[in-house]
Amino acid sequence: MTGDSGTTGRSGKRCGAPRLTPAGLRILDTASRLFYEQGIRAVGVEAIAEEAGVTKKTLYDRFGSKEDLILAYLRARDERWRSTLVRYVEARGGTPEEQLLATFSALRDWMRECNPRGCAFVNAYVELPADHPGQGVAREQKAWLMGYLAELATAAGADDPAALAGQLLILHEGACIANSMRSVERAAERARSMAAVLIEKSLSQHTATP
Repeated sequence: MTGDSGTTGRSGKRCGAPRLTPAGLRILDTASRLFYEQGIRAVGVEAIAEEAGVTKKTLYDRFGSKEDLILAYLRARDERWRSTLVRYVEARGGTPEEQLLATFSALRDWMRECNPRGCAFVNAYVELPADHPGQGVAREQKAWLMGYLAELATAAGADDPAALAGQLLILHEGACIANSMRSVERAAERARSMAAVLIEKSLSQHTATP
C-alpha cells in the first residue's frame, strides 16, 4: 500500500502525484463518486469497474488495490478542496479579515455543489481502521486548513492567530455537520456570522494590547 502522499504547497496543489491514463481517470472519478455517496466499505471494486466501463484487471493495473484507490480518492478530493478554497478567497480579494470570512462563503458553495453528505475526510476517518494511511490524509487535510486559516489570521493582525484559526476551523466543521444532517438552515451563513464576531474580538484585543 502506498504511503507517500506527495508534498503540497499552500496553494493546495499536490506535487508528485502520478499522471493517470484516461481509463485511470475514469476509474478514479467513478470511485470518488461512489465512495462519497455510498461509503468506502460499501463499494467494491467490481461495482467501480463495471460503472467505469473497465475490467477489474484494468483497475488493479492502474491502482494496485482497493486500498490504494481509496488513497487516490482522498488525495484527489483534498487537492480539489484546497485549490477551490484558495481560488475562491483570492478571487474575492479584500482585506485579510474579509478573506477569512470568504472561507465560509466558499464552504457554502462547496457544500451545495460537492459536499451534501458532510465532510468526505471525516466520513473516511470514521470508516477506515486506525492504521489505514487514509486517516493520515484526512488529518493532513485538516492540518492544512488550520494552517491556512492561521496564515490569514496572522495577516489580519489577530491577537492569537492560532487560537482564532482553531475557532474558525471548529465553525467550518460544525457547519458541515449541520448542513449534512439538515439540522440548521443556512449553516455556512450562520457560521460566517459567528466567525465575524470572533474575528472582530481577536482584532480588537490585538489593537488594545499596549
